[in-house]
Amino acid sequence: MIRNVAIVSLSSGIMGEEEIQYEVEIGFRRLREYGLNVKLMPHAMKGLEYVRNHPEKRAEDLLEAFRDPEIDMILCAIGGDDTYRLLPYLFDHNELAEAVTDKVFLGFSDSTVNHLMLHKVGLKTFYGQAFLLDICDLSPEMQPYTRRYFEELISTGNIQEITPSDTWYEERKSFSPEQVGTTTPSHPNKGFELLQGIPVFSGKILGGCIDSLYDFFNGDRYRDMPVLCRKYHLFPEAEDWKGRIILLESSEEKPKPEWYRKALEYLKSSGVFDAVSGVLVGKPMDETYAEEYKQLLVELIDKPELPIVFNLNIGHAMPRCIMPFGVPAVVDVKRQIIRFAD
Repeated sequence: MIRNVAIVSLSSGIMGEEEIQYEVEIGFRRLREYGLNVKLMPHAMKGLEYVRNHPEKRAEDLLEAFRDPEIDMILCAIGGDDTYRLLPYLFDHNELAEAVTDKVFLGFSDSTVNHLMLHKVGLKTFYGQAFLLDICDLSPEMQPYTRRYFEELISTGNIQEITPSDTWYEERKSFSPEQVGTTTPSHPNKGFELLQGIPVFSGKILGGCIDSLYDFFNGDRYRDMPVLCRKYHLFPEAEDWKGRIILLESSEEKPKPEWYRKALEYLKSSGVFDAVSGVLVGKPMDETYAEEYKQLLVELIDKPELPIVFNLNIGHAMPRCIMPFGVPAVVDVKRQIIRFAD
């Protein structure tokens, strides 16, 4: 059971900005209602500019959270786009490997990079939710599907199974104080969609936000990111992907199909799709480009026998489940369930 939660800002420092403190207070209140003790790591609330300019302090916070024996769970405040800059401070002298202990780590989006850092040092992690985007949700309460998985994680330290949500919600267009207590329009959800391959397959899941994975190979956003990722061998080798299931989900930027094609081409060139036992794909936000993405996945992967499952409630579209990484999983599309070993 989770009792003590450390909150870290490993990417964006927006949690420390004055104009969103009404959101932060919503999240703190909800965590207290669960009986959780919250520890803000020393630099988590320093704001956008400080956090951006001090990747070494972000790394310090993560290391300190792992070293603190009282902390049960490390919760990412939010994503961002430059957490790769922590690499030298976590790997130059084996800092992360020496500090890491068996704690729950939860985050998504740019935290994909952090998940792969922790995979590199052997830690199983949990992908799919973040403090500001889920615990601080402006709705009257956390969305029921999202809340269900968060409650399971903090009460057991694990996730046993994932099933589809009955509903999906449109992107929130405004986060102003006037939106507190409001919900966004909702729509019926279709469930898991098998695009090709067998309906039942297994493997340990790994992956994350395709936007972040794209930046491992392409330096358009940050020229030094592919260089650092290669230097520290952060993206797993094809052999490491063998028998795994790759998870891909897309960001709030709603990547255009031509960009999505390039991202899949980069992943294909790495040998991932020749190694994995299946592909899981999160629902795009507002279902934007969903049909185009489905077509591209089948066309670009070009392995008719490889299972591809679309429309999982994970990633940037609401609501969100929580998916264990590094735990044996069985995907059963017929029964609309993903089960995880204890």
